[in-house]
Amino acid sequence: MTVRAALASVLERIERACERSGRGHDDVKLVAVSKTVPAATVRRAVECGQTVFGENRVQEALGKLDEVGPGARWHLIGHLQRNKVRLAVGAFELIHAIDDVDLAREVDRRAAARRIVQPVLLQVNLAREATKFGVGADELPAVLDAALGLAHVAVRGLMMIPPPVARADDSRRWFVELRELRGAMVRRTGRDLPELSMGMTDDFEVAIEEGATLVRVGRAIFGERHATEGQGPPR
Repeated sequence: MTVRAALASVLERIERACERSGRGHDDVKLVAVSKTVPAATVRRAVECGQTVFGENRVQEALGKLDEVGPGARWHLIGHLQRNKVRLAVGAFELIHAIDDVDLAREVDRRAAARRIVQPVLLQVNLAREATKFGVGADELPAVLDAALGLAHVAVRGLMMIPPPVARADDSRRWFVELRELRGAMVRRTGRDLPELSMGMTDDFEVAIEEGATLVRVGRAIFGERHATEGQGPPR
């Protein structure tokens, strides 16, 4: 399947999921996961109308930003190491995976030095999986309070990666839990947290039905042919 046809198929599935849940298709933004995908292929996606791309690794992404050129907006969706914050701040429209107070403070410090405000999401590890980053639900209030107090960080919402499941619908409980947790944090802080980044190739339609505003889809757009040693295929 060509990138154009794959994109059209994913966008149609997003629209149908929005219709099923009584939402407008403009309520959901597609983040095309372009990790390991060559810049030339990303440019083809831009030519087909896709604008937002997600990268996992800062240094791989920075080279690609220049190669792809105008028309693309970039999100950092992978774990951000503290020693890469200087490179990431300002380069990405949104950083999805802030997972502790010290990292949020380092983003704030680097953003202050550049005289910008960096939008971020807080990553939540609802299942407490040892293999995944993110704060637990019980830790989130303290991390959120600290991040909301930073002048050069704008917390836009929450992000999660659910545990592996046999069927897409098995992820629903985690999406519901994150949506409800976001609601509790909005009520608690009185602050708007509009974004929910949840759902990937295998379960993004279920995520949309449960309130996702950002879905991170790679394999359904770019296929599995771009995986390299030590890295999985786009999700």
